[in-house]
Amino acid sequence: MFVISDNNDTFTGMKLCGVNGVVVHTEEEVVAAVERALEDKSIGIIMITEKLRRLADSYISQKMNSLGEPLFLEIPDRHGSTRNSSMSSFISTSIGLKVD
Repeated sequence: MFVISDNNDTFTGMKLCGVNGVVVHTEEEVVAAVERALEDKSIGIIMITEKLRRLADSYISQKMNSLGEPLFLEIPDRHGSTRNSSMSSFISTSIGLKVD
């Protein structure tokens, strides 16, 4: 796993869980971080915060569509998700099961 975060708190939390990564703030830095992660064949999952995913959306989408791996996983930052729906609400709506 490798995390690309836009803030130190999310990065530090992931680092405490044993996940390496970087903190970046610009689209160019996101691209460089992804390219660096792609060079390491031991990385199977690249986690990227929602804000950075939106910042480099076309680049990330192109990589996701052209590569079979690694898996790109969009994660919320320390402030929570900016989306209106979460996976829990999706599951709840789909199958009527509440997930905490």
